[in-house]
Amino acid sequence: MFKALMIAAFLPLAAAGTASAQTHDMSKMMMMKPGAEMSEADKGYMAAMQKMQDGMMKTEMTGDPDGDFVRMMIPHHQSAVDMAEVLLKQENVDPEMKAMAEKIRDDQVREIAEMRKWLEAHPE
Repeated sequence: MFKALMIAAFLPLAAAGTASAQTHDMSKMMMMKPGAEMSEADKGYMAAMQKMQDGMMKTEMTGDPDGDFVRMMIPHHQSAVDMAEVLLKQENVDPEMKAMAEKIRDDQVREIAEMRKWLEAHPE
């Protein structure tokens, strides 16, 4: 289901062609199962994706493939951290999913720090 939600969220962006500075409201791109209501976790995931989308769309591209990649990946990784935190706050989380969320969070936090360090060593 998550994969279907992610595809539904990003198809309109892909169809639009190249990215613009326009901010997209992720909640308008998401599809819910008929009759289903958005849970608090779903709302948290949506907020994380909206924050990522806003951050990525506001990133000024410089033409430097390395720097642009890193600047775009930081909000992408932060979204993974935020989504993992949402899951970890839920009750009755499957132990395997809890372990996966903790690993994702820890790995992404470490990688964000590495990317920020790289940016400091490679100023524009």
